[in-house]
This record gives sequence, structure tokens and C-alpha cells, in this order.
Amino acid sequence: MIEILFLLLPVAAASGWWVARRERGGKRDGGVPSHPDFLRGLNYLLEEQPDKAIDTFIKLAEVDGETVETHLALGSLFRRRGEVDRAIRIHQNLIARKHLGPDLRGYALYELGQDYMRAGLLDRAEGLFEELVEIGLHRLSALNALREIYQQERDWLRCLRVAERLQSLTDQPMTAEMAHYHCELAEDAHRKQDFDGARRCLTEAQMVDPNCIRAAMLEGMMALEEGDSDQAVVIFLRVAKRGAAYVPEILPSLIEAAERSRRFDTRGLLEDLAKRYPSPPLLLSLGDVVLQESGAEAALDLLTLYLSRFADLAVLERLLDLETRLDLGITPGRHRIAIALDVVRQLLSGQPAYQCEQCGFQARALHWQCPSCKCWGRVVPLQPEPIVRETDRTEASSA
Repeated sequence: MIEILFLLLPVAAASGWWVARRERGGKRDGGVPSHPDFLRGLNYLLEEQPDKAIDTFIKLAEVDGETVETHLALGSLFRRRGEVDRAIRIHQNLIARKHLGPDLRGYALYELGQDYMRAGLLDRAEGLFEELVEIGLHRLSALNALREIYQQERDWLRCLRVAERLQSLTDQPMTAEMAHYHCELAEDAHRKQDFDGARRCLTEAQMVDPNCIRAAMLEGMMALEEGDSDQAVVIFLRVAKRGAAYVPEILPSLIEAAERSRRFDTRGLLEDLAKRYPSPPLLLSLGDVVLQESGAEAALDLLTLYLSRFADLAVLERLLDLETRLDLGITPGRHRIAIALDVVRQLLSGQPAYQCEQCGFQARALHWQCPSCKCWGRVVPLQPEPIVRETDRTEASSA
């Protein structure tokens, strides 16, 4: 029943046009259109023969400024349903009409470009959007569509050019996006062993957006690769100051750089960071160092103190694991801890580690561009929730 109602939506649009046309012609009875071709098209839709219905409505309606909206509505509805071939037929028919005004033709070109994008025909879509930009119709929409195409094709230079044009045409800043495009170019250059080119791209990224966390992270990793451990640590500490949420991402490289450096003490560095930017990966890394240098009891104390402040499964898993190692004998208490450990690991295996601040998309790995909303630099590591005790709730309610 829902499917039939959906198919009748374009019929309702066509009916509205017919009624309006009849009224303009002096027939104000307001009845349902009785033209045999209209009824035939309606019958095709009810019988789920949309191709025949499309042919009938195309022949039925004279396409001009008064009826083109009906065709555009039909095409858009079919595209949203995933029937892209039918949407393409409708929009191609519109463009083929000789007397279509430039604005409506531009709209039809844009819709056809969207059809091609949905069908994966990116070259055809690109040609239509470039034509729209050239003739100055639907320019902003066309430029945004071109940027989406170039992102799919990973053509970052073209992305940059389009972003620069968009920024010049609107008040919307594109600095974050442009900085990430420079970072993508830097990573491409690095993979090709073009280290000078990679550094130039990172410099460009930080000139466009001085707060670009990604560019600073890449700069630190390149310094570490080149053997400049002291500089790498300095850069990573700068990253921690700019974006505390990204400390877990730089942690392995930071520890490696600190261990290579003669200027920094790894444990002292991690303890200082843990005080200022506490996070589960940071506590786990610090716990490993404490375990190695001071033993299991000291590591347990550290993890227990953290869990008294924050609710986190990863740290709880490490604590329970250490508890089972302390007593190798088979005891009822150890058996219960082992069961709790299995439960925590099961819960942890399905827990996302990152979330997009823009749309809420959650993931297990870091994406610099959100796969859902396509925003750049908005996916961040999830932070544990602070522990709220019953006494805190009582005090808050009484206040």
C-alpha cells in the first residue's frame, strides 16, 4: 500500500498541473483530469509499469515554464527511489526541448548531473556541472557537486581550486577543507618519496589553517622518520596542546620519539600529559611503563585511580587482566574476575572509538573526512564519561 501511495505522488503533481490548466482555460469544475492519456498513465503506475507511465506523461504534457516542474518532480522521485535510469530519461527529455527557458534548462542540467552521479557516471556528471559553472547557472550547487566528484576521484588539486572559488563566491570559509586537501597531497608526495614536496604541502596546510591538527601530526611523524626525535617530541606536544582529543593518535609515535631522545624522560612525559589530557590510551601506555618500572601493584593503583574518576571499558579490561596475573592460583575470586574480564572484552569489541561532532557517525577507526556527512576534521576519539557518584547526585538534587 505504501509503495502505491509513493507511485501516486508524481500523479498528484501532474494532477495539480492539469487542474490549474483547466481552470486557466475556463473549466473550473475541479474534477479529476479525464484525458485518456492521463488515465492511461495513471493505470500504468497502479500496475507498476513506470516505464510506460513515463512515456505517457512525457507525451501528454507540453513542456514549458508551467509544466517542467512536474517532470522535475517525477525525475527527482525516481532518483530517490534508486531508479536512476528512469530519472535520466525524464531529465534528458527536458533538456532536449527547444523552447525550454535558460533557468529551467539549467535546473534540468543540474538534476541530470545528479542522476549521473548517483549512477556512478562521474565523467558525464562533471561535464554538466562544468557547463553550469561556465554559463553561470546554479553555480554554487554545481561547484559543490564538482568538489564532491573530485573528492571521490581523490583529485586534491582540483578540490583545492574548487574550494578557492567557493570561498571567493560566498562568505563560507573553506579553510579546514583546503588544509585537509593539502594534507592529502602531502601524504601522496610522501608515498612517492617526495619528502620536500610533502613538507611544502604541510607548510601550505598550516598557512591556510594554522590550527590544522592533521598537518602538525604529519609534520611530527616526518621529523621522527628523519631521525629528529627531539623536534618530533616538540611537535607532538604542540599537537596535544592544540587538540587534546587527538593525543591517542600521536601516542605511539610520541613514545617512540621520547625513547629515542636524550632530552625527554618517557615516564615523566606521559605522567605530565595524563594530568593535563587524561584519556584511556594514554593511561594504558603510562600503565605499561609503570608496570615495567615499578611492578603490577603500582600499575593497578594508577588504573584504579583513573577508574575512580572515569568510566572506561578499556582501562577496566587492563585492570582485571592485571588482577588475574597477580594470583596464578585457582581461586573462586580469580574465577569471578576471569568471567568479568570476558564480559568486558565482549562489550569492548563492539564499542566505537570515534564519533563525528557534526552528524554523530561512529567508527572504529579515525576518518579525517566523515563517511556519513562528508565534513572534514570533525571525527574525534570518544572520551570516557566522568564517574557520577550517588553523593554527587544527592548534592545536585538538593541544590
